[in-house]
Amino acid sequence: MKERYDPHHIEEQWQRTWEQQKLFQAVEDPKRAKYYLLEMFPYPSGKLHMGHIRNYSIGDVVARYKMMQGYSVLHPMGWDAFGMPAENAALEHKIHPAQWTYDNIAHMRSQLKRMGFSYDWDRELATCDVDYYKWEQLIFIRMYERGLVYRKKALVNWCPECQTVLANEQVEGGICWRCHGEVKKKELAGWFFKITAYVEELLEYCDRLPGWPERVITMQKNWIGKSTGAEVAFPLEDGTGAITVFTTRQDTLFGATFMVLAPEHPLVLELCTGKEQEAEVRAFVERVRRQDLIARTAEDMEKEGVFLGTYCINPLTNARMPLYTANFVLMEYGTGAIMAVPTHDQRDFEFAKKYEIPMIVVIRPPGETLDPALMTEAYTEDGVLVNSGPFDGMENRQAMEAIADYLEEKGIGTRAVNYRLRDWGISRQRYWGAPIPIIYCDRCGIRAVREEDLPIVLPLDVGPKENGASPLPDLRAFVETTCPVCGGAARRETDTMDTFVESSWYFDRYTCPDYDQGPLDRERLQYWMPVDQYIGGIEHAILHLLYSRFFTKVLRDLGMVPFDEPFINLLTQGMVIKDGAKMSKSKGNIVDPEDMIKRYGADTTRLFSLFAAPPEKDLEWQEEGVEGGYRFLHRVWRLVYELRGSLSEGPSPIATADLPPELGEMRHKAHKTIKKVTEDIDRFHFNTAIAAIMELVNHLYQTKDSIEATPRTKAVWQEVVEALVVLLSPFVPHIAEELWEALGHKDSVIKAPWPRYDREAITEEEVIVVVQVNGKLRDRLLIPVSAKEEKVKEMALASPKVRRHIEGKEVTKTIFVPKKLVNIVCA
Repeated sequence: MKERYDPHHIEEQWQRTWEQQKLFQAVEDPKRAKYYLLEMFPYPSGKLHMGHIRNYSIGDVVARYKMMQGYSVLHPMGWDAFGMPAENAALEHKIHPAQWTYDNIAHMRSQLKRMGFSYDWDRELATCDVDYYKWEQLIFIRMYERGLVYRKKALVNWCPECQTVLANEQVEGGICWRCHGEVKKKELAGWFFKITAYVEELLEYCDRLPGWPERVITMQKNWIGKSTGAEVAFPLEDGTGAITVFTTRQDTLFGATFMVLAPEHPLVLELCTGKEQEAEVRAFVERVRRQDLIARTAEDMEKEGVFLGTYCINPLTNARMPLYTANFVLMEYGTGAIMAVPTHDQRDFEFAKKYEIPMIVVIRPPGETLDPALMTEAYTEDGVLVNSGPFDGMENRQAMEAIADYLEEKGIGTRAVNYRLRDWGISRQRYWGAPIPIIYCDRCGIRAVREEDLPIVLPLDVGPKENGASPLPDLRAFVETTCPVCGGAARRETDTMDTFVESSWYFDRYTCPDYDQGPLDRERLQYWMPVDQYIGGIEHAILHLLYSRFFTKVLRDLGMVPFDEPFINLLTQGMVIKDGAKMSKSKGNIVDPEDMIKRYGADTTRLFSLFAAPPEKDLEWQEEGVEGGYRFLHRVWRLVYELRGSLSEGPSPIATADLPPELGEMRHKAHKTIKKVTEDIDRFHFNTAIAAIMELVNHLYQTKDSIEATPRTKAVWQEVVEALVVLLSPFVPHIAEELWEALGHKDSVIKAPWPRYDREAITEEEVIVVVQVNGKLRDRLLIPVSAKEEKVKEMALASPKVRRHIEGKEVTKTIFVPKKLVNIVCA
C-alpha cells in the first residue's frame, strides 16, 4: 500500500495540476447547458475566516457537481475592494489604502487557492480597478440622463467617526455598521439613485422568486413597506396653508383631535418662530434629532413632544387641532406628519393622556359603547362608526372606502399609496471610492462628464487625512477642470460612490471581465445570466440584494441586460459559531483556517464545514468533529489502496439479479448511496450526503474480507469503489483526485461523469411480516427482505396499531422469526 495519507503533499500537487490544465476555465458553449454559481464576493480584509471557508465550500460542492453533470459552469471570484475599512486600516498602519487593499487581495487569493476552490481565476476582478469603475461611471451618466440620478439637500445619516454619509440600511440601531460609532443627523447636498421609480416592480417581483428563502422575501417586502390609504389636507388655522398627512385609517378621521409633525419636518421651526414655545421647540428638535430612529418608534420608548403654539383644522369636523412635534413621528414615512386619533391608536392614546388632549370615540365594538374618560387603552379592533356624521352605523372597513370617496368628492384628499422605501443616497465624503462623474460650472450649472472623458481616475498619489477626511476637495489637480459644455473653468465633484454601487452589478461583469467596448458584452452576458445559484449571508437580505435587483432593472431599461432579476436561486448560509457565540477577536473564539489547513489539510477543513450542520443553519465549531473528519479520510485512503488490487481492469456489465446475496447487497448499498447523495446535493443537504457516504465506507469495510475474489466480484468492487471516489470528489477534491489516479485513471476526476443509480439495483424485495402482541394478531407490515432484526423490531414497536396494545405495559420479550413474524410479549 502507498505510504500514509499526506494531505499537504497531495493537495498542493493537485492544485498546481488544476491551474496548469485550466480545468475550471468557464467556456460559453452553446451545445451545453450553463450553470452560473456565485458566492458573494469578499471584502479584502486580509484574512479568510471560517465563515468564508464555509460559504465557499458550499459553493464549490455545487460547482464541481454541476461540472460532472456536464454543465458549462461559471464559478468566478473577485473583490469588493473600495470602502472605509481600507481607509481606517491605512490610517492605522500608515500605508496607502491601495497598497493595503492589493496586498490583502494577494494574500487572500493564495488562501483561496490553497483551499482548492474551483474558481476561474481568469475572470477575477477588483472593484477598485479603474477598468471596473470606469464602466460604473458610464452607467451613472446614463442613469443621470434618464432622470434616475438627482442631487438634493437632505437630512442624512452622518458618521462623525467615518466622516461620511450612510444609507438608512447602513445604520443599525443608531450605530454605523462599519465602525460601530454613533450616527448623527446632518443636512447635506448629495446624489441619489431613484430606486423609488422601481418600487412597484421590486415589490411585485418578490413573488416571482420561488428559489429565494421566504424569510428574505418577507424582509424585502417589509423594507419596501407598501401602505394603501389616503392623503388628507388639514388647513392651518391662520389660513397660511395646509399640512398634508398620509393615513391608512381614513375611517377614524372624525376622531382626529391633534396633529404631530416629525422633528425633522421643515414646517416645525417655521410654525413656532415668534411663539413663546420657540426656544423649547428648538431644544427639543435638536435633542430628538440625535436619537436613534428605530428606538424612537419602539413600543417601549416614552412618547414625548412639544406644542408648536399653533393649530390646524380637521377638514371633516372643523374642530381645532393643536399641532405638536414628537419623537415617535419620522420624516422617512409618509409626509412626516400624522393625524392623531387617541381613542383608536395606542401610541396616540398614551401621548394624549400625557398632554391632556381631548379624545373622541369614533369606532365602537358591536353592541357596546365606549367612554373616552373610562378607557385605559385604545380600542384598535374593527367595529361600527359613531360620532362620524353621515357615516354613523357603518362597519369601519366599509367606511374606509366611503370616506375615501367623500374626501375625493369634496376635494379634501385623495386615495394614495405610500412606501417606506426611500431613494438611495450614494454620495460618500470619502477618498477610497469611485469618483462621481459630475462637473459644476458657474455658467452652465451641473453637468455630467462626457463619456469620452471617462474614466475619472481616483488619484493614488494622495490618501485620506489623519482624521479620515477625504483629501479630494483640497486637491486642485483633481478638482479643477473645464466645463464639457462651455469649456470654461469648472469644479469636479469630490464625493465618491457608496460601495454598494460596485456590488450591485459585479455579477454581470464576471461574464465578460475583459470586454473593453462597454460595461457588458451582451452576447456573453446572455449566455451566463441570470445567476443560477447565489450564496451569501442573511445580513445582505436588504442592502445588497435589493440594490442588485434595482440595478438589474435599471440596466435592463438602459438596454444593457435582457433580464428582469439577477439571481434565480438564493441560499443564505448560517454563521460559524464557537462556544455558543459568533467567532470574533473580542470574544477570543476565532479559529484560523490557516491553522486548520496546516494541521489537517484543506479537505478535512472543507469536510467538517460541510458535515457539521445544514448550510442554512449555524455551525458550531467542534475540534473533535474536525478530528473525526480527518480520521474518516484516512479510512477512505486505506480502503481504496487495500481494494485496488481486487478490481477488474476494465468495465464489465453487471446485473444485480445475477449476483450472490452479499455482492448484490453491496451493489444495492452503493446505488442507494448514489441516489441519496445526488438528491441531497440538489437540496443542499450536504451533511446527510456525507453521512450516507460514511455509511457506505463502513459497509465496504465490513464486506471486503468476506467476498471471494472472482471476475464478477472484481467488476462489482470496481464499480462501487469508483462510485465512492466520485461521490466524495465535490466535498474533498484533493484526496479524490489522488485516489482516482491510484485506480488507474489518467484524466482528472472532475472529467468523470456523475454516476447514475441503477433502479434495478436499489429495488428491494419485500415480505409481509405479521406482528403479534401476546400471540394475538395486531398488524401486518411490509418489510424489505434485507432489513435486519433490530430494524424489524423497531418498525413493529412503532406501529400505531401495536402501540395501542402495549401502552403502559412492560415488554418482557420479543420473538423474531425472519421474514415471517414478530411477537411482542408484555407482562
